[in-house]
Amino acid sequence: MPHVCLLLSGAALLINGLAILGHLPRRDAAVLSLVVGSIQLVLAVGYVTNDDGGGGLLPTAAGMFLFGLTYVYVGLDVLLNLGSKGLGWFCGMVAFVGLLLAAAWLNTDPLLAVLWLAWAALWGLMFASMALGLGCLDPAIGWGLVLASQATATIPAFLGLAGAWPRTPGLAWLAAAILAALFAAAFLLARREGRAALPASLVSADGAGPVSTSNP
Repeated sequence: MPHVCLLLSGAALLINGLAILGHLPRRDAAVLSLVVGSIQLVLAVGYVTNDDGGGGLLPTAAGMFLFGLTYVYVGLDVLLNLGSKGLGWFCGMVAFVGLLLAAAWLNTDPLLAVLWLAWAALWGLMFASMALGLGCLDPAIGWGLVLASQATATIPAFLGLAGAWPRTPGLAWLAAAILAALFAAAFLLARREGRAALPASLVSADGAGPVSTSNP
């Protein structure tokens, strides 16, 4: 069930990222978030109820509940026009818990620890945007969700479903390098889009940056 939840997260992260970038209506993404989050919460309850009590039960269940609650909150925030402030602080709390879960998985499952670091970074960016008012981060968040959706959710979900989940530190380091590159790419794409949206008169001839409109 955890891998099914991860697969659903890949879809939800992708659609929400596209919505933040303006390629999809926010309400469409909100409905999907609400559906995916509700399914994940049900699966999490079933996982806790039916699991045999293995060593990773509680951290895994905690992750499933955190993802499910986040998607439900995101869906309700948009559909009910709640204002996102509370959602932002919730994301900040989840980002902190994500760091704790990364530490908890570090010795037994280094790849999952790396994934939790990436997810904590995404939640942290959403906290900065919605709770702290740094809306300028939204394009980077959108691209981050789009790129990370497949790298941190869809592909790992298929590996888990196929019984091929890697647990070697070397692959975890490789995943960390790839994810760091994807986050860097997200910020570069956001910056490029921001520059493309500027009027031509505000961009210097050599493309180095905006031209000052004040007198020297």
